[in-house]
Amino acid sequence: MFRRRTALSVTATAALLAATPLLAACGSEAHPGAAAIVDGKRITVAQLQAKVKDVRDAQARSPEGAQLILNTGRLSLATLNGMIFDEVLARTAENAGVTVTRRDLQNWRARAEERAGGAERFKAMWLQQGVAPDEIDGMVRNQLLLDGIAEHLRADRNTPQGQQKLARTLSDTSRSMGIDVNPRFGTWDDRQVILGRTKEPWITTTPVRQQA
Repeated sequence: MFRRRTALSVTATAALLAATPLLAACGSEAHPGAAAIVDGKRITVAQLQAKVKDVRDAQARSPEGAQLILNTGRLSLATLNGMIFDEVLARTAENAGVTVTRRDLQNWRARAEERAGGAERFKAMWLQQGVAPDEIDGMVRNQLLLDGIAEHLRADRNTPQGQQKLARTLSDTSRSMGIDVNPRFGTWDDRQVILGRTKEPWITTTPVRQQA
């Protein structure tokens, strides 16, 4: 297991490192090269680097590239947070018997693109959140899985009680998966189901919903 230590405050140097995909390799003897271990599965630093680079390349091609990069300076941590949460959500959905078909995904995305003002506007809105165009389907899938799990639990996501019920289920799954994060990236909080240093909520309002 990674040895835990108190998370460091974010300095200007750390922020600069987070703004680039050039992350140092994990120095843990137990799990060399791993950013995190989730249910015995390694999320490697190389995998994290690749996702961060994908976003940065997409942002660099945007006319607002400099501002997008500035606004997502902690992209590495946010990306790792998302990669871990993806595993927790997938396991929770599997336990609940919830699946998402390709047709479900396409239909949801088509409606979302229409509300957003078109496919390109939809992609631009997600890029502002640090999500590369080729990762959007994964975000849509997560949204549908959350909806399906909530329905399975009879939890209304629009109410505090419903969100708490859903949160408890995700938290229980998270604890069962033995999530262990390389301390250079912070520590995983099973109760809130987030990477502690990111402070990113697991239930977010998508840009499309803000526009609806």
